[in-house]
Amino acid sequence: MSFQTGLSGLNASARNLDVIGHNIANANTTGMKASRTEFAEVYASSLGATGGANAGIGVQVAAVSQLFTQGNLKVTGNQLDLAVNGSGFFVVGDRTNANSDLMYTRNGEFKLDNQGFIITNNGLSLRGTPLDAAGNVAGSPGQPIQFPTTGGIPARATGTSPNLAEQGINISANLDARADVVGLFPADPANPALTPAQLENAGRTSLSVFDATGNRMALNLYFLKTGSTVVSGQTQNTWQVVGEANGQLGAMGELVFDGAGRIIPGVSAFSTFTLPATTNPSGPSAALALRINDQSFNGLNQFASSFGVFDIRQDGYADGQLTSIDIGENGTILSRYSNGVSVPSFRIDLANFRNLQGLEPTNGGFWRETVASGQPVRGAPQTGGLGLIRQSALEESNVDLTQELVNMIVAQRAYQANAQTIKTQDQIQQTLVNLR
Repeated sequence: MSFQTGLSGLNASARNLDVIGHNIANANTTGMKASRTEFAEVYASSLGATGGANAGIGVQVAAVSQLFTQGNLKVTGNQLDLAVNGSGFFVVGDRTNANSDLMYTRNGEFKLDNQGFIITNNGLSLRGTPLDAAGNVAGSPGQPIQFPTTGGIPARATGTSPNLAEQGINISANLDARADVVGLFPADPANPALTPAQLENAGRTSLSVFDATGNRMALNLYFLKTGSTVVSGQTQNTWQVVGEANGQLGAMGELVFDGAGRIIPGVSAFSTFTLPATTNPSGPSAALALRINDQSFNGLNQFASSFGVFDIRQDGYADGQLTSIDIGENGTILSRYSNGVSVPSFRIDLANFRNLQGLEPTNGGFWRETVASGQPVRGAPQTGGLGLIRQSALEESNVDLTQELVNMIVAQRAYQANAQTIKTQDQIQQTLVNLR
């Protein structure tokens, strides 16, 4: 019996040394998770045995479990190096088959192939969810992530953004409530025509707008106070927005403020101002019909202080070439172009499991789903308990090399001790054989 007990101890210790050696060998493997050997004692069963009547007959390896603790993050500077800070795994699969068996990894050493797919070192494609230009979900999750590595982004005329919130011109400013009332533009029978002095003294700001071919055109905006009336005991002021491009003036809209200096919704009216075609160094521009909508001036106030512009934006731009790729903590992939535009294209998704110990480890730092692990729960980073993504960083192995070396010494001593039990049993049997 003692031979078998010692032999089981030798086998268990040898298995433990294998696990420790595997950990030490992968101390520098990106995303590697250390393993540990878990032992269980073995007893012989006999009919009618009670309490401590049975002596143990050895040891067995109950499980080799993995330690899914967070590894240190190492900054690399490579744009396609990614790390998960927190829970979750990258989802990868065969890029030629969107329905292929999926694998899961913490190794974020990704590359670009010749078709613009983000792939692992062994060619598996990173999976995610397609997004439209506004950053909204535009397709089903689990798609191979691909973005353009050649070509660029076409020009977009001011006022044509698919996102209504940013469409056209958006301005935040204060209009001076103390300004004098001037005539309307263009002149009508009840109001004198605007004089150059009145135009010069009006609130004024400038910005660039773009036609459909990407030509830049200068646009001046004038804010003219055209009326002041008392309604229900409160003074309401009316302002007119006038546009100027290449010496051509045009009315763009009318704003009405209440006594508290806020725009009155539903009362203001807007019209279309067509910027004339011009010739500039980048080529002849096309006429641009620019309409100011009621979202454009939500940031305007009318207080008794000097005219001032706090922010002004427009949604047009010239064409541009791809210069870099940025990946946010929420997994959103932004393609950055030479014209300053950033366009979302995909969102990297993460997956997590109810039982991480049920995952099946495979070659290359990947895990497979099993019945024991349960089905993956997929989602966007920073949602549902999933971690965030760090770009230009990698997660190092969580192997503690010092601890593993100590564990190896302990395992070696355990092996020697079990060998000693076999040697002792042999000496006992030798003594019995030599009895006379």
